Amino acid sequence: MRYSVRIKPISYLKANAAEVLQELAAQREPLVITQNGEAKAVIQDVASYEETQETPAFLKILALGNQLVAQGRVKPLAEVVKKLRNQASED
Repeated sequence: MRYSVRIKPISYLKANAAEVLQELAAQREPLVITQNGEAKAVIQDVASYEETQETPAFLKILALGNQLVAQGRVKPLAEVVKKLRNQASED
């Protein structure tokens, strides 16, 4: 993605806010807002923002899993499935 083509001055945002929001939702690419010729903000649609917030959480879970494997704190899948099935049959 090239941010250099997704740059608009703040005056454009003020004059075309509804259009900008529709475009953000449709294209799912962030938009750089400038003020006095300098980049000042980046805006994006909510769905894209939520995805970017989920990524670090997912990476943290993966890192924790890798740490547990390295510590040998794992069980065979068959053992876990058997335990879960036993718990389900008790309920």
